[in-house]
Formats: sequence, C-alpha cells, structure tokens
Amino acid sequence: MSDLELFSMPLCPFAHRVRLVLAEKAIAYRLTEIDLRNKPPAFLKVSPHGKVPALRHGDKHICESAIINEYLDESFPERPLLPRDPAGRAQARFWIEFADSRLFATTASLLYGAHRQNRLPALEQIAIALRFMETEALAKRPAAGPYWLGPQPSLVDLTFYPWFEQLPALQHFRDLHIPSGLPRLMQWRDAVAQRSSVRAVAKTRQFYIEQYGRLHPELAA
Repeated sequence: MSDLELFSMPLCPFAHRVRLVLAEKAIAYRLTEIDLRNKPPAFLKVSPHGKVPALRHGDKHICESAIINEYLDESFPERPLLPRDPAGRAQARFWIEFADSRLFATTASLLYGAHRQNRLPALEQIAIALRFMETEALAKRPAAGPYWLGPQPSLVDLTFYPWFEQLPALQHFRDLHIPSGLPRLMQWRDAVAQRSSVRAVAKTRQFYIEQYGRLHPELAA
C-alpha cells in the first residue's frame, strides 16, 4: 500500500487539482473522501483547519493545493510539471496565483456569497479574467503549444482545468458562460481535456449539477 494518502471530496476543485497531478505523474496513492459536515479525527490531524485537499506522505502532512502540487513535483521528479528555469517557474506561479485570486475566488463569491442583484458584477469580473487569460497567456505562449506554457503540460494547466470541468454547474445555477472570441482558451481547454490523466479522474456534467444541487439547494434561489 502507498504511504501517500490524499484527503479529498468530489466537488472540491482544489482537491481535483491534486488528483490531476497524481494522475499525470502516475503516483500511487490512497484516496480518502471526506464529508466536510462530519470530519473524522484522523483527517483533522492532517488538516488542522479541516480543509481539503490535505496530503499525508508518511509522517509528513501538507495542506493547500498549490503547496501540495509543488511538493509532489519536487518529491517525485519524474515527469516534471514546473519549468526548470527560475523565470519559467515564476511565470507558472504567477498564473497559479491568478487562478486562485481572480478566477476561483470570484466564482466562489458568485456561487455562495452574492445576492441576486450582485451577480452581474461577479459575472463580469469572471469574463474579464477569462479575456485576460486569452490575451496575456494563451495568445503569447510558444507556438509549439498546445498547453499553457508550451508543448508539455504543467501545474498551470492542472490548476485551471477543474474550473472548466465544473463550468456546466456554473451555467446551470448562475447562467455563467464563456465570452465569445476566446478561441485559444477553448483550444487549450480541449487539449487538456483529452489527456488520459484528466479523463481518468473526470466527472460528468450531470454529476456536478446533481451534486451541487443536493449539497447546496440554496443555489437554486
């Protein structure tokens, strides 16, 4: 049995990122799904704040998806997912931070925190973020493509992708749609979606709609 254990929950896009990295790097691990409404004591020993994802690697405990993913990339250096040069790693970390602060954070506010009258500004902020991704990242990437930083997938691809897989639920509950005129973003999404590692952990459109509706019935309001 692997000495690597990932604490996750199916709807968490941040845990999804870690599952993608584990699949991309072909790392064996034990998956433990957590009911965040009934957190077991063993989980809280690994994640003191009670958040997923959390990783147990032997006697080491690591939390926060971006930190976990860099830890995995350094601990299992085969199939590296960060550039080797400092400037390339800095660029990757910029986009990972952008994903968290500009895309995922605004989406969480749209889903859970915004009153109906405040949804339009949140939708516009997401549209601005998506256009920025098109013009400042994908339009300027190396011609070899098709991934965010060039011909090979990176932590950046696996950080952003869960948002796009969960887009059907955002469309269903919040009428969120990707703006027109973003061809490179759509090409990137399709390229990442076709990777065997991504397909191995993918959930269906109906799964996300049903699970969000069951766990968060207030979304229909």
